[in-house]
Amino acid sequence: MTSRAPARRLFLRRTLAAGSVLLLSGCDRLSRSEWFAKLLGSAEKLTFATQRLLLPRTAMAQEFTEADLSPDFRSNGTRNPDNPEYQALAANHFADYRLQVGGLVAQPRIYSLDELKALPDRTQITRHDCVEGWSAIGKWKGVPLSRVLEQVEPHPSANYVVFHCADPMDGAGTRYYESIDMEDAWHAQTLLAYELNDAPLPIKNGAPIRVRVERQLGYKMAKYIMRIELVDRLDTIAGGQGGYWEDRGYEWYAGI
Repeated sequence: MTSRAPARRLFLRRTLAAGSVLLLSGCDRLSRSEWFAKLLGSAEKLTFATQRLLLPRTAMAQEFTEADLSPDFRSNGTRNPDNPEYQALAANHFADYRLQVGGLVAQPRIYSLDELKALPDRTQITRHDCVEGWSAIGKWKGVPLSRVLEQVEPHPSANYVVFHCADPMDGAGTRYYESIDMEDAWHAQTLLAYELNDAPLPIKNGAPIRVRVERQLGYKMAKYIMRIELVDRLDTIAGGQGGYWEDRGYEWYAGI
């Protein structure tokens, strides 16, 4: 990695974060206007294209040492899903948890937490950047998503990985979801994480499984994952924009 790469990523991160904070700051009327939506869409495509141009598929997000760990890794989003099914799993320490992996795959699988932990793992110390304006460095351990993909054998038509989660987001039963493309799905640092700082993943941080997509902003890193689905398109899922917040105006590609 060249010395210019961190500076380039910092520029991209700050630019994208500034756009996201604008949406969070109450510019609802502006964000609903047709011309502003087109402007955001153009900026997202530029960010996506720029990162792909500057950083190859195998480029790694910066990793740190244990001396850099944050004293407390904050929770982003939901802290404890108000979901009876999830609460029952948590009460039994997730012994009955099952992760379904299907969609456009040759070999659909269902994994228990123990089966996921039996797969080859990876540990990495990385920084989480939240659009709310804070960052934290944590030590994550989990199974690389690529190990699961190798076992389920994606079809050639699979373009995206969708994470369906346990946390309800409103009284209508809408649940959190997120998606990434296959390039990020196969990336070495994309983990299904089950430990944070050498301890089982806390509920506030997404137990029993959350995804770590270290080259993107925090809202892409879905927590409380219950099902993974490989699909060829996103426009038929929920609001059609590829994620809960994306359906509400956020950029689908949140690269840093």
